[in-house]
Amino acid sequence: MASFTALFMNPVFLCNNNIRRFPRHTPNARTRLRPITAKLAEKTSLQYRKLGDSDLEISEITLGTMTFGQQNTEKEAHEILSYSFDHGINILDTAELYPIPPSKETQGRTDLYIGSWLKSQPRDKVILATKVCGYSERSTCVRDNAKVLRVDAANIRESVEKSLQRLGTDYIDLLQIHWPDRYVPLFGEFFYDYSKWRPSVPFVEQLRAFQELIDEGKVRYIGVSNETSYGVMEFVHAAKVEGLPKIVSIQNNYSLLVRCHFEIDLVEVCHPNNCNIGLLAYSPLSGGALSGKYLDLDSEAAKKGRLNLFPGYMARYKDSLAREATEKYIEMGRKHGLTPVQLALGFARDRPFMTSSIIGATSVDQLKEDIDAFLTTERPLPPEVMADIETIFKRYKDPAIL
Repeated sequence: MASFTALFMNPVFLCNNNIRRFPRHTPNARTRLRPITAKLAEKTSLQYRKLGDSDLEISEITLGTMTFGQQNTEKEAHEILSYSFDHGINILDTAELYPIPPSKETQGRTDLYIGSWLKSQPRDKVILATKVCGYSERSTCVRDNAKVLRVDAANIRESVEKSLQRLGTDYIDLLQIHWPDRYVPLFGEFFYDYSKWRPSVPFVEQLRAFQELIDEGKVRYIGVSNETSYGVMEFVHAAKVEGLPKIVSIQNNYSLLVRCHFEIDLVEVCHPNNCNIGLLAYSPLSGGALSGKYLDLDSEAAKKGRLNLFPGYMARYKDSLAREATEKYIEMGRKHGLTPVQLALGFARDRPFMTSSIIGATSVDQLKEDIDAFLTTERPLPPEVMADIETIFKRYKDPAIL
């Protein structure tokens, strides 16, 4: 595996099938001496894939942590983290805003729980991904010196410095923009609202801020989240023209219930033979909806679920055709001897453009079921299963649109 130094001293990326090279950057001494050593776990059959143009070999499951500090205690968080890494997961995803739903009282608690766990772990075996908030007028619980959250140099630096302090580490492996600085349709919206356009921080300015942090050894790689094809291409173009760091990943919603936003054209943009951006798919179980636990709203599992604990949270999976589509998928999976979790996670696992699926769990038992779905479900899913999935999809295209 190429070292971090080798990658950064000779960065390349693919676009339009041609290898493009950026001007060379000179990392500081701390960066040069820190090789990436998070490797495959020998005792597991999880698969590992390179994340975009980076030197990171990540597991096909990423541990999501947004329940830590709200639904999970510190002890429970440590148990979930340890079980994950003991079973081959080598990357975890957090954010400065976590836990979710966000509040002034709990903001940053997820990072603190991760940080206390990291104290007993070899840091170079853990791939740590976090996120800086995009544009928001609700910044009181995140920033000290900004009335409005932006993805500008000052906000990015403050975010990173605070994240490093909470996490108890001196570097972040993957820093992502949580959502764009500009307007984009999100969280149940599908179509772009022409009237909501607003001025935003230039892409070049954002990349220059990330470059400073990379040069200081505080960040290794950068990525985006909840992004569009336009945004990805602008970041890639700005990096090429200005000799700035290229994004290596995109963290977007993707599941049986949410496919079109990525499959329409982002899949082409992110293709290894085009711009080579690795997909980290969040909510492959659609916030738990695809497990089927919300079909009976009076069940104990439904009552304890996030969609009921937090009114209005992920309403797109309750106030839409998602419930009806979920019933169809579960019925179809049963016909093929698959549990709802096996069907949903097996589908996400096998997509040719998938780098890693982000799995969250509020208990070790729940996490075990998710990991087992990756390891025990036939790989790839049989053609007859995929044919039945496409039949349902033709009738329910992205049913979670509000």
